[in-house]
Amino acid sequence: MRMIFAIGAGSFIGGISRYLLSQTIQNRFLSTFPFGTFVVNILGCLLIGFVFGLFDKGTITAEWRLFIATGILGGFTTFSAFSNESIGLLRNGQLFYALLYIASSVIIGLFATYIGIILTKLI
Repeated sequence: MRMIFAIGAGSFIGGISRYLLSQTIQNRFLSTFPFGTFVVNILGCLLIGFVFGLFDKGTITAEWRLFIATGILGGFTTFSAFSNESIGLLRNGQLFYALLYIASSVIIGLFATYIGIILTKLI
């Protein structure tokens, strides 16, 4: 139960951090390109790679990995988890599953978002 609360606290920190950083960055650019979200997603990928690298080296414990990667970075961006899982499949030599996961996540994710928008127009 302690880890559930740690993950929840991390998600709280990550979600607020995502909002603040994304807004700060986006407000600096006069563009419709979502620079704030883009930077948050790429930064989240960098950070989750760093956390998992430390975990692989035995530098941090499983509990800290859950708090930081699942909690903070999960709240910060789920794109980082997607990126890490894709790299994991590639590292394990599962090229087919990696490409399937990447392509289906992007294509089906975009389609699901579009369907969600369409559904709101039916209400």
